[in-house]
Amino acid sequence: MKEFELIEKYFKNQSFSRSDVLKGIGDDCAVLNPSSKIVVSTDTLVEGTHFLKNITPYDLGYKSLAVNLSDIAAMCCNPSWALLSITLPNISEMWMRDFVLDIRCF
Repeated sequence: MKEFELIEKYFKNQSFSRSDVLKGIGDDCAVLNPSSKIVVSTDTLVEGTHFLKNITPYDLGYKSLAVNLSDIAAMCCNPSWALLSITLPNISEMWMRDFVLDIRCF
């Protein structure tokens, strides 16, 4: 499965929307219309360094958000959006489905 097929199948048809997101998931970027200053945080989690290979999709999604949300909280700010960067050597459709379903819980 190629990048745009993955986006279309697992991310594009999210059932939520926000007035401050003019264009969301799609071509490697989003168009946002914030009403105030923005605090941005991004941490890369590396297999073997930050998590073990056998981590569940739920636990990886939780940790991926938690490390960035804690940075935002440390700045006394509230999160509005989440951006996802993921590098997968192989795409397991069952793993991806579970990961996407689990990140919606946050």
